[in-house]
Amino acid sequence: MPEGRKIKRKEKDDQNPMILFLRGLFLVILVSMLGVTSWASLHCPLFAVPPHVVAHPWFIATLFDAYWGFTTFFVWVCFKQTSWVARAAWFVAIMLLGNIAMSAYCLDELWRTPRNGPWSDVLTTRRTGVGGLGLALAGLGILVMLLALPRG
Repeated sequence: MPEGRKIKRKEKDDQNPMILFLRGLFLVILVSMLGVTSWASLHCPLFAVPPHVVAHPWFIATLFDAYWGFTTFFVWVCFKQTSWVARAAWFVAIMLLGNIAMSAYCLDELWRTPRNGPWSDVLTTRRTGVGGLGLALAGLGILVMLLALPRG
């Protein structure tokens, strides 16, 4: 009986705290981004940002910062994904959904990595195939943009 306890304890000790931390972090990012974008969409349509806001230098600088960050993240996605279809889908998803798509990608990678695996596997393990998540998020991003277009 004591040996069984040692095995269970050993398995628990083998859990990589970084994997668990990163799963929690990206889950918080995903939930908070879904929450804040839902809240914002209930208060103001996506393309109804006032002209004085859109023309503000800090608004422009923030958009450049965000999209260069998205591009940087996408370079890593291109390394990880071996399929051009998957790369294209993730490009569309990331550019249209931003941190929602990026946190979903990270969560997908983190859940594919065993809890006791090295977190370097999250960064370097290459993925083959098209993958449904990128396609689904790309489709969702396109749908959101189409629904957000001004009518009239």
